Amino acid sequence: MRAIEITQPGKPEVLQPCERPMPELKAGEVLIRVHAAGINRPDVLQRLGHYPVPPGASDLPGLEVAGEIVDGDLEGSGFVRGDMVCALVQGGGYAEYCAAPLAQCLPVPQGLSMAEAASLPETFFTVWTNVFDRAQLAQGETLLVQGGTSGIGVTAIQLATALGHRVFATAGSDEKCRACEELGAERGINYRSEDFVAVVKELTGGKGVDVVLDMVAGDYVAREIDCLADDGRIALIALLGGAKANVDLGQVLRRRLSISGSTLRPRPVAFKGAIAQKLRERVWPLLETGKVKPVIYKTFPLEEAAAAHALMESSTHVGKIVLQVV
Repeated sequence: MRAIEITQPGKPEVLQPCERPMPELKAGEVLIRVHAAGINRPDVLQRLGHYPVPPGASDLPGLEVAGEIVDGDLEGSGFVRGDMVCALVQGGGYAEYCAAPLAQCLPVPQGLSMAEAASLPETFFTVWTNVFDRAQLAQGETLLVQGGTSGIGVTAIQLATALGHRVFATAGSDEKCRACEELGAERGINYRSEDFVAVVKELTGGKGVDVVLDMVAGDYVAREIDCLADDGRIALIALLGGAKANVDLGQVLRRRLSISGSTLRPRPVAFKGAIAQKLRERVWPLLETGKVKPVIYKTFPLEEAAAAHALMESSTHVGKIVLQVV
């Protein structure tokens, strides 16, 4: 099969087309003929040599795919060969065929293209488990999304808004802030020209937000603590601003604050399968009615994965970048 491999750690050019054997299925897996594969920041980190591949996972990049089930033990699953699905995978998405745990497969939502379906799993699994499971965003509570125009950001804004929450989001330009507002954020905050702490305090009457979805970390954490409401929670999912933070733990104690962190890729199939069930019950209906929509910035042919990574690293995009395989 055709695939894209990381020839060595480095710049986007180290992503090169190759020929690989077809994936060998493990118990509980299905073989998907990939039509499209989403690109995510962890793919870039893996390419740079900063995100080790979990034991037993494919060394090929790619954490989400959409395509046709062509093989595997489907008994009792409700799926049959020929069904079109999207799936969260541990790796191997940049290829013509990919093995996926059956529990992590979801039907392609009605009305969506394969590229749109491929853009869903990584961000929707991540947002659901961090914002709604770990941080327990509850009715009447508010959410601040850092990096509102990223793939994670556009998902978090739309999903929280569709479920009835006030949402604020940061972005790096006035144009991107307006994009956040078009997606449902009450206010886009330009982190280059505005103090998100002051803006959040003003918008919430001095209370602060209940949950922050943070992919920046570093010196943002101390500022996020300042803009949290009492009993507020920070859900940390990436370290784009650095792995070290100097924080006032006195505030954490006095105001009963919580900081949690997680990475999804190494979690077991049963854990991810439980998220898949929640998404199918709570989120897939929102996608099929159009209340939540995939946001695709650009698609590239599989062979142009290097160009797709270069675009992601430029941070000029709004939403997802997807590889078209067929």
